[in-house]
Parts: sequence; structure tokens; C-alpha cells
Amino acid sequence: MNKVISTRLKLFVTISSLLIFIILWQIVAQQGLLVKNFPGSFKTISSLIWWVSDPFFDNGPNDLGIGTNLLISLRRVLIGYSLAVLVAVPLGVFMGMSKLAQSSLNPYVQLLKPVSPLAWLPVGLFVFRNSEITGIFVIFITSIWPTLINTAFGVASINPDYLKVSKSLGASKSTTIRRVILPAIMPNILAGMRISMGTAWLVIVAAEMLLGTGIGYFIWNEWNNLSLENIFVAIIIIGFTGFILDQLFGYLQEKFDYSV
Repeated sequence: MNKVISTRLKLFVTISSLLIFIILWQIVAQQGLLVKNFPGSFKTISSLIWWVSDPFFDNGPNDLGIGTNLLISLRRVLIGYSLAVLVAVPLGVFMGMSKLAQSSLNPYVQLLKPVSPLAWLPVGLFVFRNSEITGIFVIFITSIWPTLINTAFGVASINPDYLKVSKSLGASKSTTIRRVILPAIMPNILAGMRISMGTAWLVIVAAEMLLGTGIGYFIWNEWNNLSLENIFVAIIIIGFTGFILDQLFGYLQEKFDYSV
């Protein structure tokens, strides 16, 4: 009973705070308290309804529905992110199991990890000469690090007794990795994958402003058209999509913790 009341209270507080924010936004815009012609919440909501009423139209490269642009961005994120995970997990396990590999590769990780995704854009465009591949490359190179670091940390933190027992039972290295190490570090891997997905979704919006399609380019195109309300529409959709992706990984983490 208390849980039901708590859930209803949280929902009431969330909806109330959202309504208050919408009203305050409209008042601030109407009174011109920020800048002239700043779009109000009502105009933004009206534009949002218009865009989501027919989200997948395609009238040419520079006139795509917001749903079409969103799917383009999600496709790039999915490919680049998946490649990053496929590289990060095995490499992280290798670094965690070998002190030599850790000391040899960690300087490169620490050097490349803080590099802005926008710094990789001209490199990708010069090498690949293709905006689609460049977008995937930028996602890959900037989202690989959280999963890699979390995986390596998880392996290094495993109780040495587990590995000794596995060795004493005659398990091969591949069996130890599959039966002992991976199950033990799954919370670390999922936590790293969750952060990497947030990074990938953050990066694609910035990268696509120069790539010609996608939700990031939609924002840039609307800025060129001075349609600030449409930019807010894109921001809302980006935030909502990012929220869903994060909740998905949160659900996976909870399911794994429950199974353990």
C-alpha cells in the first residue's frame, strides 16, 4: 500500500513540476525576459505535435521528418557502439589479466580518452571520404573508453582465490574467462556499456551537425532557418530517446543483479 502511495506521489510531483516549468517558460517568453522572439512553451509544444504527427516524411536530403532523422542517428549509434563494445570487452579483459598489457596500453587509453569527438571528425572525413562511415567511426572512437576501463577494472578486482581455484581444477584460460571472469565482471561491463551508450548518444548529435543527415543536422538546419522552437523540439526528442536508452540499460543491470 505504501509503495503504491509512494509511486503515485512521485508521479504527481513529476507532472506538477513539469506543468510549472511549462507555465514559467511561457511567461518568460511572453514577457520578453530573455531575448526578443524567444519561443514560448505553447509554440514549442505545437511544433512538437506537428513534427510527431508525421515523423517519417522524406522530401529530399534537406527535408526529412524528425523520426527519419532520429532513425538515421540511432542506426549510426547502434553500429558504432556495437563495434566499440566488441573491441572494448575483450581488450579490457586482456588488460585486466595482464599487468604488462595494462602498463603498455593504459597510456594510450588515457591519452585518447579525453579527446573531443569533434577533433576526430576531420580525421574521419579525410580518411574515409564518407559521412556515414565517419559518423560511425566517431561514435566508435569516443564510446569505447568507458566499457574498456570498467571491464579492465572489474577483471583486476576479481578475488585471486577464484582464479586459483579455477586453475587448480584444471580449467583452461578460455574456460576461466568464460566461466569465472565474465560472470564476475558483468556488473562492471554493464555499467561501462551504460556510460558508453550515453557518450555515444551525446557524441552523435554534435558530429551530425557536419554530416548532412541525422538529428544533429536537423538542429543545425533549423538554426540556419532561425526556427528556435524546432530546435527545442529536437532537444526534447533527443532527451527522451536518451532517457529510454539509459532506462533500458538500467533494466538490464537490475535483471542481472537479480539473477545473481
